[in-house]
Amino acid sequence: MRDLMLQIAGVIAILTALVHGVLGETKVFANATIEPRRLRTLIRLVWQCSTVAWIAGGVLLVAAPHVAPATARHWIVVIVAAMYAFGALANACATRGRHPGWMALALAVGLAAAGY
Repeated sequence: MRDLMLQIAGVIAILTALVHGVLGETKVFANATIEPRRLRTLIRLVWQCSTVAWIAGGVLLVAAPHVAPATARHWIVVIVAAMYAFGALANACATRGRHPGWMALALAVGLAAAGY
C-alpha cells in the first residue's frame, strides 16, 4: 500500500506539472507583454524549469518502490516532498489560495509522506 501511495503521488505530480506547463504557455505567456524579447524567453524558460523539475520528481516517486537501498527511497521521498511542499506553499501564498495548483502539490506531498 505504501508503494501505491508513492506511485499515485508521482502521477499526481506529473499531471500537475504538465498542466502547469501547458497553462503557462497557452494562458500566461500568450497574453504577456515582456520586453526586451530575450527577457521574455528567459522568463519562459525559468517557468518551464519548475515544470521539468516536478515531472522529474514525479518519475522518481513512481520509481521509488523499485529502488533497492532503503536509504535511497528515504532520500527520494524526503527531497521530492520538500520540493513539492515549497511549490505548494509558494503557490498558495502568491495566489492567496485561489489557484488549485497548490492543492494538487499538497496532495502529492501528503501521499508521498503516507507512502514513506
